[in-house]
Amino acid sequence: MNKLITLLLKGLVAVLPIGLTVYLIYWLLATGEAIAQPLLLLLIPDVLYFPGLGLIATLGTLVLIGFLVNLYGVRYLVKISQNIFERIPLVKSIYGAIKDMMMVFNLAEKKEMKSVVSIEWNGAQVIGFVTGEQTGQQLFGEQDLVGVYVPLSYQIGGMTLYISRDRLTELDIGVEEAMRLALTAGVQSKPKAE
Repeated sequence: MNKLITLLLKGLVAVLPIGLTVYLIYWLLATGEAIAQPLLLLLIPDVLYFPGLGLIATLGTLVLIGFLVNLYGVRYLVKISQNIFERIPLVKSIYGAIKDMMMVFNLAEKKEMKSVVSIEWNGAQVIGFVTGEQTGQQLFGEQDLVGVYVPLSYQIGGMTLYISRDRLTELDIGVEEAMRLALTAGVQSKPKAE
């Protein structure tokens, strides 16, 4: 019976991540289509509509919004709306969590992310990411403190520490791999191929 349960769990571990990923992608695509379809049918005749047009329109709209956000006036309006969302009691918690989650997923692509470092913390080594050398200089002047983002395992978010540069040990690992290690508490770690 134990062998059967072990095999069942191994099968679950193999299938569940793939199944959930495929389902999540399907759900996102179907939701995008379902939201955009009624709006598109207001703008175009029913004859021109085909399945997938809503998704194409949604992606096109997101690209257009991404372009518009780069414009000064729109960027200012986005900043004002962010400030409003961050002041409303319940909304700021939800908005902050979603914003932090997007930042965590985007950290591997950030241009400011310079290197992966290790920090000694109460006798242990913690993985961090150098993010704010200039910010450290602006905030703390001549103390030569560097901003280091430390993600929390299995949580959305982390903390930014400003640490003396001589307390950092640079690690020979890519940002994406280090982020995966930090977020999964090392569960997914594989030995580096040599």
